[in-house]
Amino acid sequence: MSRIGKKPVPLAKGVSAVVSGQTVEVKGPKGTRSFTATDDVTLTVEGNEIRVTPRGTSKRARQQWGMARSMVENLVTGVTTGFRRELEIQGVGYRAAMAGNVLKLSLGYSHEVNFDVPGGVTVSAPKQTEIVVEGIDQQLVGQVAANIRDWKRPEPYKGKGIRYQGEFVFRKEGKKK
Repeated sequence: MSRIGKKPVPLAKGVSAVVSGQTVEVKGPKGTRSFTATDDVTLTVEGNEIRVTPRGTSKRARQQWGMARSMVENLVTGVTTGFRRELEIQGVGYRAAMAGNVLKLSLGYSHEVNFDVPGGVTVSAPKQTEIVVEGIDQQLVGQVAANIRDWKRPEPYKGKGIRYQGEFVFRKEGKKK
């Protein structure tokens, strides 16, 4: 049995959920999100919580049980507190700045990198060496942060590049004479 799937997803104050068929729609202070589950699970709203139950004992039903519950929990978390990824830039002359809806990155290339921020997320640069990605969709926030990080991944010799806040970069020793 799924340990994750057994737990009901509690609805915070100010959050409402509506189940229609296999689709659950969650409304909260930050917005509205929806998720469509497979036919292997049943979604029900009971009082102040959402329950996910499998429709059978097949391996696929048990797999979908925990996954569907995690997805519903992410919907509730997204519309209440939202998701946030913080990136830090290390390197001499490396910096970030917002100009409207475009993140301008100076990363040691011969040109400045312009990253267009997609809808559904907000990107800010509180300092020249910090980037904050926020939104209600966990997958989109993580993907945007990964796309920004891909412009200059941290390298192992000097540690220069864009990294997640608190990420450990294994350092290598350089050549010896």
